[in-house]
Amino acid sequence: MRALIIDDSRAMRTILRGILVSLDFDVVEAADGRQAVGILTEDHDFDLALVDWNLPEMSGLEIVTEVRKNPRLASLPLLMVTTETEFERVAQALQAGANEYIMKPFDRGMLLDKLVMLGIPVETKKA
Repeated sequence: MRALIIDDSRAMRTILRGILVSLDFDVVEAADGRQAVGILTEDHDFDLALVDWNLPEMSGLEIVTEVRKNPRLASLPLLMVTTETEFERVAQALQAGANEYIMKPFDRGMLLDKLVMLGIPVETKKA
């Protein structure tokens, strides 16, 4: 399984990477929106993308919208991982094509629950 983590916070990318690697994911990181869209456009072999809302160059919402325009990426599960907690923002992300939404701060168990909701098989034997 491969995941793309899109977040401008190095600390958040490190936290997400740690959790996903413990679940046997290969992880690629992007620190801004344009970089993320470039990675996804060139390499369609991802099983999941975790998208922060507030990013330089291009917002998470813009990334979701752009990804959903690409037929090769139409079925890529997109999980918004953000501090945006307003219902309107959640609804906007889901309407744009995000599959799920998790609010920071979160813990490993909450992320695992979201992955299960997305239908992504998770192996929880590793800590």
